[in-house]
Amino acid sequence: MKNITLNTGAEMPMLGLGVYKIDDTSSIHTAFEAGYRSIDTASAYDNEELVGAAIRESGLPRDELFITTKLSNPGQREGRAGVELDDSLNRLGLDYVDLYLMHWPVPETYADSWRAMEKLFKKGRAKAIGVSNFQSRHITEIKKQWTVVPAINQVELHPRLTQKPLLWISKMETIALQSWSPLGGGRDFAFKEQLFAHETIESLAKKYGKTPAQIILRWNIDLGIVTIPKSATPERIRENIDIFDFSLTQAEVTAIDMLNQNHRTGPDPDTFHNDF
Repeated sequence: MKNITLNTGAEMPMLGLGVYKIDDTSSIHTAFEAGYRSIDTASAYDNEELVGAAIRESGLPRDELFITTKLSNPGQREGRAGVELDDSLNRLGLDYVDLYLMHWPVPETYADSWRAMEKLFKKGRAKAIGVSNFQSRHITEIKKQWTVVPAINQVELHPRLTQKPLLWISKMETIALQSWSPLGGGRDFAFKEQLFAHETIESLAKKYGKTPAQIILRWNIDLGIVTIPKSATPERIRENIDIFDFSLTQAEVTAIDMLNQNHRTGPDPDTFHNDF
């Protein structure tokens, strides 16, 4: 496993398991057995208790794990960042989380919510804080008043949505970029299949003796992007972490970059209307 050093100085695994819609501990146990040490959940996923149970059952030392959860949109709107983190910690059975993210930039509250997140960080209840689904303009807005720079911005990112403007501003501000839905699937499985079958991806998979999914995940890593592929299938969980025995050339990374279509499979942060 390769790590990235966050702007807090903390080490975070470059690849973790996303647990959106995972409803039993077996996938997490498979991930731990395969070598994963980073788990990404959220209050809105309604599975923090399950994640906590898997952590306890694993017997792994707490300091070997990197656990992320997120402040929900209702929690933002109601000004409950501190209470919601307490509730998340209780469900997880933990004294702290390694990373606490603001799940979405709720227009009327995200600036105030960032100030509340900073207080939680300074109290040590979250070892790092960050944002999720923030566009460049959202980062520019909270920069006007931040005293703590976000450690992470977690966004939808894959070869059809390369997020180059965000990658640029993230590097400028020492914010690590993290990809959700890194394989381009989301709710559109046909879209993912088409991406996997693209000649650029297929030729690289053949060259390196890897699957299309492994090529795309390695592209994330070679760009310095933290990634959290979600899977409940044991074979795919093991496959997804088996990407640290090769790397792509710069020309190959650029070739995958060229597949960009600015195509989202999930909600647009500028227009989302959900209750996460």
